[in-house]
Amino acid sequence: MTIKTLKPRLAEVGGIPIARLLPNKGHQPIGAWCFLDHAGPVEFAEDEAGMQVGRHPHTNLQTFSWMLEGEVLHKDSLGNEQVITQNQVNVMTAGTGLTQGISHTEQSVFPDTGGSPDAAYGLSMVQLWIALPTDQKIERSFHHYPALPTWREQNAEMVLTTGSYVSVSGERYDAPTIQYSKMVGIDVNFLEDGEVTLHLESGFEYGILVTEGQIESEGNICEKDQLFRFHDADIAGRHYIKLVAKKGTRIMFIGGEPLNNQVLLWWNFVADNKQEIEQSISDWNNGHERFGEVDSNLERLPAPKLPSGFKG
Repeated sequence: MTIKTLKPRLAEVGGIPIARLLPNKGHQPIGAWCFLDHAGPVEFAEDEAGMQVGRHPHTNLQTFSWMLEGEVLHKDSLGNEQVITQNQVNVMTAGTGLTQGISHTEQSVFPDTGGSPDAAYGLSMVQLWIALPTDQKIERSFHHYPALPTWREQNAEMVLTTGSYVSVSGERYDAPTIQYSKMVGIDVNFLEDGEVTLHLESGFEYGILVTEGQIESEGNICEKDQLFRFHDADIAGRHYIKLVAKKGTRIMFIGGEPLNNQVLLWWNFVADNKQEIEQSISDWNNGHERFGEVDSNLERLPAPKLPSGFKG
């Protein structure tokens, strides 16, 4: 099997160091998963504000937040306010088409600023985007998932963050997370040194993000904040992949069926054509009502112009 190891592009968002794995040097989405950041890990002093991401828009996508450490307050233009804490998922759906869109903010919270009494002064979060199938009429929404299927298998604890999964022992798990295309996401936390066998589904593309430690598979090494990536053609006829790691290693295993439509990304927008991205940039910068308002004092971030060489 051909496995590609992708290295991150390092950046900063909202005052937090991030490792960006998707998009990555021309590589296409993994199924509908089109964007992947690991934010942190970072520790804050008690007088620091932590992550502060100002008001910004989205189109034709879902934001998918998986919290590893710390707490973050989400506010959006639908009027939702939700603190996400460790081992929880937030999914915000922007809707499809030029009449829809959503805007939101994200900011760290601590025991004295709206977080729980034991909220950590730090942050580690996996932030993903899911491209929506543009041939479907999908409405805006927000969902919070405080409880997800969790089980022990071989040498690891697993949490099914989205989709359905059949373990190597034959047990089936189904996550409640809303989705509009076939996909899966699993957090795998090695509790002991050893190996874990993950089930693969025919027709899926897969990726594995290492959030802590390192993994080895078939002679390939993937370090922290790197991404193993393999396509459906790479796993044709195969049903499993084995990973070897030390205790404390943690990964995010994602997969899904490719969408039928083209997926273009610019800034915080997704579309299947260049013209829609240009229209979304104009609409956001001119205060179009499709993006609504967010009850927040954080700054409103302007959309940058599309580069002249952008292809679509």
